[in-house]
Amino acid sequence: MNKNNINPNDVSPKRRKADDNPYTIFTKGAGTDDPRYYVSFKDIHGVNICMEIQKSLYELLNGFELEDLSYLNRVDRHYERKELSEEELYERAFESSEDIFDAVCKKIISEMLYRAIDELPEKQRRRIIMYYFYCLTYEQIAEIEGCSKIAVKYSIGIALRKIKEKISF
Repeated sequence: MNKNNINPNDVSPKRRKADDNPYTIFTKGAGTDDPRYYVSFKDIHGVNICMEIQKSLYELLNGFELEDLSYLNRVDRHYERKELSEEELYERAFESSEDIFDAVCKKIISEMLYRAIDELPEKQRRRIIMYYFYCLTYEQIAEIEGCSKIAVKYSIGIALRKIKEKISF
């Protein structure tokens, strides 16, 4: 196949590639009855090679590229994008993280809260969970429960008072 007849930039998948990806895949006639699949790369002497490949190999290479892209996206989400000065790096190195006392207090309060919610009557527990954990409005809860908005608001108010009594210090 004459490589001058094929323009990889026009028919290759439009995606970012890993820097160490040595090949480019592309198709010609993708919308026709006779699509052709190609791979191009440089050999060890730096000569551009372009060859037709089977669809199954194209799909395999395409899968590798998609996996690479997924990895690149994961890495991007976890790397910081700005340059830090030495001062900023120094400050970060000595930033105080949450101390053990605060972590233990949060854990204890959280356990007390969940225990207090578990001890509520079924209807109050269900409504408090829908309101605070599922972020539903009084109207939405009333519609689900088949009651009035006032009944839901009253029930949640009583539940909150019971929870506060259980976890007050």
